[in-house]
Amino acid sequence: MTSKAPESGPRGVLWDLDGTLIDSAAQHYAAWRDTLAERGREHSREEFARFFGRRNDVILREMFGDELSSGEAARIAEDKEERYRRLVRTGGLDPLPGVMDWLSRLREQGFRQALATMAPAANVEVVVEVLGLHSLLDATAAAEDVACGKPAPDIFLEAARRIGVPPRRCVVVEDAPAGLEGARRAGMRSVGLLSDHHPRLDADAVVASLDTLPPDTFQRLVES
Repeated sequence: MTSKAPESGPRGVLWDLDGTLIDSAAQHYAAWRDTLAERGREHSREEFARFFGRRNDVILREMFGDELSSGEAARIAEDKEERYRRLVRTGGLDPLPGVMDWLSRLREQGFRQALATMAPAANVEVVVEVLGLHSLLDATAAAEDVACGKPAPDIFLEAARRIGVPPRRCVVVEDAPAGLEGARRAGMRSVGLLSDHHPRLDADAVVASLDTLPPDTFQRLVES
């Protein structure tokens, strides 16, 4: 019995942003804290941890209830995101351990790479600029590019379309259950990055840090 030959064609890696590529929790917390303080509301680190990673409109609805109009919610969210971008531009941002090595290694191996995140496009642009990622990424897909957020597969399917790679040939790198579920629904393999927020994850490969990921991981997942 002969073994099946590996499928040829383009290969892709789709990266989540916050908590996967970068640790931006401190900047996001400061932006929320100061934006809400201007409106007379305190924001604790415990509350931030509970909401972190969720969409702004969902966070604000839970904070303020139905008395908050959609227009005011949009204004608060934009104020917060503008603060976040200023903090990143002025204070810089560090990639998580192993990220830059993997981005470079995958680029050299011919993988096409994209960011697939529910962050606003303006935030994505700032991070790409500050970290100098233009030469390592082939595309980005952000919140404005899809109708439904994770765990819907939309953001991953759109990112795969933009880099011209079939979903079955893509590997998603994520730190949250909703993102990993979205990858599964998209028909993609996944690497889960553990964190204090999510100490257990269901993915095809799971690691505590990307700098400990075996060097053949992405090739093996694409061909399995």
